[in-house]
Amino acid sequence: MKYYAVKKGRQTGIFTSWDVTEKQVKGYPAAKFKSFKTQAEAKQYLNGQSKPAAEKRPVAAKSGIADAEIVLYTDGGSRNHGNVKGGHVKANDKAAWAYLIVNHDKRIANSGGEWGATNNRMEVMAFYQALNYLNAQGLQDDPITAVLDSKYVLNAVTKGWLKGWQRRGWTKSGGGKLENKELWQQVADKLRHFSHITFHWTKGHADNEGNVYVDELLNRTMDQMKTKAPQSDRPTVINPNADRLAAQTASKAPHHDTQESVHDIEQNLKQLGLFDDDQG
Repeated sequence: MKYYAVKKGRQTGIFTSWDVTEKQVKGYPAAKFKSFKTQAEAKQYLNGQSKPAAEKRPVAAKSGIADAEIVLYTDGGSRNHGNVKGGHVKANDKAAWAYLIVNHDKRIANSGGEWGATNNRMEVMAFYQALNYLNAQGLQDDPITAVLDSKYVLNAVTKGWLKGWQRRGWTKSGGGKLENKELWQQVADKLRHFSHITFHWTKGHADNEGNVYVDELLNRTMDQMKTKAPQSDRPTVINPNADRLAAQTASKAPHHDTQESVHDIEQNLKQLGLFDDDQG
């Protein structure tokens, strides 16, 4: 059982149901709430007593996000000829995606690249990869806040476009071709497992530190893509699933030259103020 402590909301107190808790905080300006494993910890939070160092969440705090259980940041980008008027994506154009997940004392970052992929495809891929990781870790029922700068992804999920495409057999409203159809199908399949996920838009390349970090991460991935792409109409995937564990997790040996070490990620997080050496 989890105990949800609402410090600022329509009604404050300790609740044992997320559905009840959500009614107190959803849409409430600057709501403050947190989940705990014990009632005693929840009471300490409400009474303003100090929390253990491991429960600090600097990214969420600095980004203006309330005390969400999990905060995820995603971004996608490309360096392709399709970014100019009249241009189109070529097989040797670089593209990449990245995510950062902040879960209590853990920061999990991952990035991968593709040749010949559009910016929009990378935005969707980043979101899908983050959902895939959370689902694999059994975190799909925890309160999650997703912070994205892609209105292409946000509108598809929050405005019902995704459900409409699915209802029409994965075609657009006018019957036209749906770009990235297979990837959207995978996103829809993952999303049905998530019960408490909320979405926030942030301006890209601005002052949101989590967004800045994933943008830098995907650009480093593209910087390290040296191999010439094969001549093909389909995107070539580079290192799509090698998790980068940024802190408080076991390190893994890199599988591709787009990988970087846990130490490198920690150093980058420190530079952005997103990593605390004192966390337990």
